[in-house]
Amino acid sequence: MLAAIILVPLVGAAILGLFGKRMSERVIGWIACSTVAVSTILSFYLFFEHRAALEGGEKLHEYLFTWISVGTFRTDASLLLDSLSAIYILFITFVGFWIHVFATGYMRGDKGYWRFFAYMNLFMFSMLTLVLADNFVLMFVGWEGVGLCSYLLIGYYFTKDFANDAAKKAFIVNRIGDFGFVLGVFLLFSKAGTIFYFNDTARGIHGAFDWAMTQSPDPLTWSAIFGGGITSVAVLLFVGAIGKSAQLPLYVWLPDAMAGPTPVSALIHAATMVTAGVYMVARASSIYIHAPTAMMIVAIIGAATALFAATIGLAQWDIKKVLAYSTISQLGYMFLACGVGAFGAGIFHVFTHAFFKALLFLGSGSVILGMHHEQDMRRMGGLKKYMPITFATMFAGWFAISGFPLFSGFFSKDEILYRSFIANGLPDSWARILWFVGAVTALVTAVYMTRLMVLTFWGRERFSTSEPAPGADSVPGGHEDHPGPPHESPASMVLPLVVLAAGAVFAGYLGVPEGLSGGKITNYFERLLEPSIASLHVMEPGHAQRTPEGTPLETRAEAPARMPEGHGLERTLTGVSILIALAGIGIGWVWFKRKPLWEPPRLLEEKYYVDELYNATVVQPIKVGSTSVLWKVIDVHIIDGAVNGAGHLASMLGSTLRYLQSGLARSYVAIVVLGALLIIGYFVMK
Repeated sequence: MLAAIILVPLVGAAILGLFGKRMSERVIGWIACSTVAVSTILSFYLFFEHRAALEGGEKLHEYLFTWISVGTFRTDASLLLDSLSAIYILFITFVGFWIHVFATGYMRGDKGYWRFFAYMNLFMFSMLTLVLADNFVLMFVGWEGVGLCSYLLIGYYFTKDFANDAAKKAFIVNRIGDFGFVLGVFLLFSKAGTIFYFNDTARGIHGAFDWAMTQSPDPLTWSAIFGGGITSVAVLLFVGAIGKSAQLPLYVWLPDAMAGPTPVSALIHAATMVTAGVYMVARASSIYIHAPTAMMIVAIIGAATALFAATIGLAQWDIKKVLAYSTISQLGYMFLACGVGAFGAGIFHVFTHAFFKALLFLGSGSVILGMHHEQDMRRMGGLKKYMPITFATMFAGWFAISGFPLFSGFFSKDEILYRSFIANGLPDSWARILWFVGAVTALVTAVYMTRLMVLTFWGRERFSTSEPAPGADSVPGGHEDHPGPPHESPASMVLPLVVLAAGAVFAGYLGVPEGLSGGKITNYFERLLEPSIASLHVMEPGHAQRTPEGTPLETRAEAPARMPEGHGLERTLTGVSILIALAGIGIGWVWFKRKPLWEPPRLLEEKYYVDELYNATVVQPIKVGSTSVLWKVIDVHIIDGAVNGAGHLASMLGSTLRYLQSGLARSYVAIVVLGALLIIGYFVMK
């Protein structure tokens, strides 16, 4: 069944790619959606059929074939289902299915309808391969597959320059990160002599470190076995995550990726692909807990990215660009959690984020379609009465991402902030700084999401005029005038919004911290993940970690709620989180109801001029160097000069030597006699 989960979408992509052009839109939609539906059903069946085993730490393994076998080196194409990969395939297939359903309505009438869904199915195949792979090599196949599909889907409107530029930008930036990922895997192999199968206790990443600790009567640390290279391995792997999950400084491709159709944004840049980096870090948690310096880097970059992107989101006018920077910010939250050792909390936020961010992206697509492909929020306003269902569902997504109490995002964000505050393995000062950055980010998030809702659904209707909005730039795909009033989207688009809205409200209840319930409710989500994620307490062998009160912590790092003495602190920080969310929503509501077209600081509106900085320091020097040096000097003068010079030399030699072929017999006899005399003379003189 694991193979079927992966291969069914691939079959759909092949059918649509080869024969889709001759099919009707209805048939194309049925094939695309049904293949993902089959994967969804199989995923849920496997999970519930083997839930007890997964909770107990068992792993389901499916061997497909031996891929590479050279000497003692062997790589299998084999799949692994444990609690971590199970969670991922559940929300990838479920959310992916509803995005496919939404796309059948959103893309209706498009000339490349069949091509779009072929790419979407191919993406599902690649992402499922990534999370079900049982070793780094097969994971990298899926890793590169989602990068390819991202390029194809972002550049779907390939006749438009902005789409082509965005696709190339995404592809190139991701290759930079992927180079780090590959180096990390190579270094891992060179240090440990294995590709680290995730399911094999003898060769797997968890078992490898346990083995290292037992090879001598004296406790050996990882540095004695692996030569001190684990920090480098962890950092290089994280470079790959920085590119794939759009963190500083490789985040610049994600906002431009909004050039693709809106369902692409929901599937790739909210629910699945961009969370691949978080999955990889969590999967390699056994490596990271032995590299505290790398974990500190992960936490700092995650926190910095979260705040940095949130401030930019305050100043964007394109509704999809706001959500794009929001995605970057939320991914920073996830890496912050992983960096402080709260891998379970990070994956929990991945899970809740999949619902509310896919909902918000699809909701924005519904707004864009209802507004006749207008994306500038300055030309919206008052849409609540025209699009009541879209408004109600996006309302749920707004509260969820803002951390409003009892919505899904509240539970996962609060857990990350709490775990940052009590971060094990970090100095108290650093833990407090990381918590403060996370808290400020939560406040800014609530403000800019309230701004988005107010500008879109409340206030004066700004779409009835053909005059451009104040300061508005042309938005790709937008109309200069609206041919009719806004309208609600068709049922094929509204139904997915309703389903995802339910997830945005209730998904968080799978991870209610025990501290908030007084131990009455078990944090099922993190308990399920415990067997698949390494414990932080092995960072310093022989030394028990301590809680802030100094009591030894014997349980996993992913289950801090089991500390009875931590309940008071946890509840206090939860209260602070609630106040932050309410304050952010209140500030955004009061400010933007009064000044909906408030002009933000130019620095934020221009995204801190990072793209311009990259263009001036990287892009243009490469272009100039390629033109002035590589082309005009090296190519034209050196390479072409050498090639043409060799040709001219051959021509000159031919022109000279041809005089020896005069056609006169006496000349040839004279040359032979002369040669004979020279040879005789040589031997006489010798």
